[in-house]
Amino acid sequence: MKPRLRCAIYTRKSSEEGLDQHFNSLHAQREACEAYVRSQAGEGWSALKATYDDGGFSGGSMDRPALARLLADIGAGRIDVVVVYKVDRLTRSLADFAKIVEAFDAKGVSFVSVTQAFNTTSSMGRLTLNVLLSFAQFEREVTGERIRDKIAASKAKGMWMGGTIPLGYSAPTDPVTRALVVDEAEAATVRRVFDLYLELGSVHRLRERLEAEGVRTAVRISRRGETRGGQPFGRGGLFHLLRNRIFLGEIPHAGRTFPGAHPALIGRETFEAVQLQLDAHVRRGAAGGRTQAMALTGRLFNAAGEPLSPTSTRGSKGQVYRYYVAASLQRGERRSRGCVRRVQAATLEACVAETLQAALEVADLDSLIRVEVQAGAIVLFVWGPCLGGEDILSLPDGWSVRGAPDETLRITRPVQWVRRRGRTEVLPPPGQEGVQAHRPDPYMVKALRKAHQMLAQHGGCPVGRPEQALPRSAPDGPYERRLIRLAFLAPDLQSRILEGRQPRGLTLKALLRWETPADWRSQRVEFEALG
Repeated sequence: MKPRLRCAIYTRKSSEEGLDQHFNSLHAQREACEAYVRSQAGEGWSALKATYDDGGFSGGSMDRPALARLLADIGAGRIDVVVVYKVDRLTRSLADFAKIVEAFDAKGVSFVSVTQAFNTTSSMGRLTLNVLLSFAQFEREVTGERIRDKIAASKAKGMWMGGTIPLGYSAPTDPVTRALVVDEAEAATVRRVFDLYLELGSVHRLRERLEAEGVRTAVRISRRGETRGGQPFGRGGLFHLLRNRIFLGEIPHAGRTFPGAHPALIGRETFEAVQLQLDAHVRRGAAGGRTQAMALTGRLFNAAGEPLSPTSTRGSKGQVYRYYVAASLQRGERRSRGCVRRVQAATLEACVAETLQAALEVADLDSLIRVEVQAGAIVLFVWGPCLGGEDILSLPDGWSVRGAPDETLRITRPVQWVRRRGRTEVLPPPGQEGVQAHRPDPYMVKALRKAHQMLAQHGGCPVGRPEQALPRSAPDGPYERRLIRLAFLAPDLQSRILEGRQPRGLTLKALLRWETPADWRSQRVEFEALG
């Protein structure tokens, strides 16, 4: 008795046209395949009740639900033979066909084409199928070229040739001109966006204003009944809208624009004014210098799993400040509790390098896979085999490491995040002596230097006891009077500031608010409590 062979019938149709008919192309393919399977009943063939029908899906892609189910059932060992009406029903891509046949072979599954009578169990069948698929792929590419040429010619005549209908318009109703139809309610929103941008001068502020006013993107329903849109505008969507020449009554294609058959929503003067303003922002950003390649690019994330991307700004004197910034902060979204969203690049990179050096004696970042910045720690994921069997060194208190040298190591180092002048800096936790070297606070050092300059300008002498070094004339302004007091700090306290050994967490703001005692002994006692 012949063994039973379970046959799965796969059918496909590229377009959705005619699928709603009582008897369509998929039904015709299935009938032919079922008749072929019945003719092989003597060989033990029997058709499975499960259906694998892809209606409205191109054979040039593997992204098809029925095909995915078919391959999953083959992997589960539920199918012995795959039957199709023609080879190109399975795929039109030679590369995809090779992948599918490889999946068939791995499970011992045969492939049969009813109208071409091929079986992939023989080498001749494979060769013939490859030749046929080469022609099928050639036909698909030629068809694609014809379609692209037709679309280009139609767009040159100002026709709308499909895609997402832009805000302010509805789908064409005239099949001859294929002109977009103005939707007055949405058109008012488009004009409002352009006017607001000219008024506010910033896409970020424009997004906030539109969100406050409850303005949403257009709601569109696809042919499959899926609803899209109706969401608050994002920065990327607003940039695209403000640059879209559709609103000028034009049709863009392949880097060129053609007069469209649809009416314009925005006057040319308004549109060009918006473009000039957008270009001015682009030039302003370019003047700040291109963002440098940073060591942690692509490997840095916060506690919410958000990637932190490199960015830089240029100061008034030409100095460049580098940061890692979360995408949510760049989009202007509200702060997430416990998530670091902006950190000074140089400080964090130095901290990561010092952590690697302390834990593994590794000086570079090549073995680093991922860095996570959490509320009270930084976590380093290191690929152990890259270290050449290096042992974990003795770690400071509070540090931890998981994993073995031949796998991924997870090193956790506790830190504290300190906000200074809008920047987030990383420091060891209070009371813990980490491996991080002391770094002078540039703002404190600058303030101390300026205090001595002011003292010299006002005739004072910074040498000797504080009561002997009073300036002969007091500086103007409350800030200057607070600042000059730094020159009267005890010499050892000034040295600690210059060397970066001041109390952890001490800021210039707290130092200037300090009612500095006149005698140095009291200064030393109170100085420790400032941090």
